Amino acid sequence: MNTLSRHETILPRFETILLERRARLLTLTLNRPEAMNAVNLALHDELLAALLFASGDAGSDVLVITGAGRAFSAGGDIAHIAHNAAHPEGFDHEAEVAKDIVYTLLDIDKVVVCRMNGHAVGLGATLALLCDVIFAADTAKIGDPHVGLGLVAGDGGAVVWAARIGLARAKEFLLTGELLTAPRAASMGLINHALPLAELDGAVDAFCAKLLGGAIGAIRATKVLTNMEMKRIAHTVMEAGIAAESLSVRSAEHRAAVTALQARLSR
Repeated sequence: MNTLSRHETILPRFETILLERRARLLTLTLNRPEAMNAVNLALHDELLAALLFASGDAGSDVLVITGAGRAFSAGGDIAHIAHNAAHPEGFDHEAEVAKDIVYTLLDIDKVVVCRMNGHAVGLGATLALLCDVIFAADTAKIGDPHVGLGLVAGDGGAVVWAARIGLARAKEFLLTGELLTAPRAASMGLINHALPLAELDGAVDAFCAKLLGGAIGAIRATKVLTNMEMKRIAHTVMEAGIAAESLSVRSAEHRAAVTALQARLSR
């Protein structure tokens, strides 16, 4: 028997992402646990498709984003990064998708909650930070080490870090690529909560239940208003940011950094 209401649609299936709906709560799970949910081409493209679905899903009012296994997302998949370094023209497609991921996350009018079950690095950090409220396991780390690979942090980091913790602190961490522990990130307001992993689900569930039990129309409209300034900044910064990152993908500095990383990982 079909138990969907007349307003709900069947959830799409993806190779690298799981979508689950429980009552009015939609959960998007990055699902490459064997690779710590590192972002390859399939996950990158499917993430945009899943977010676009979530944005228009009439069957949900709150979206939770999390990762399968022990990480939220370890950032770029090393093999995929190396492929782009050798064939940088392939990054041009991803550059357009990266912009749309950021714009779509900022456009979603339902509240987006991050369940940061483990490390969130690079694009993983950007994805987490573009959520409205972030609950993190206190053993997790978050950071954007683009510069460590000779890349410009152009796929959203330059937008969202400054919006969350101010320009001076954002520069410190984006220019060094330093990873922050979740408790330290919470203490400076980069994320909302850092708590033991055993308490993470309870905290996320309680917060989502509070939202779903509230005045959904007012909540969603308030979310839209609070995102307006960041959307203005994003539409100013992202074009230049993606162009700069696209140039850095083609640089000798990036190729050397990727080669050095591959050598360290092979030891």
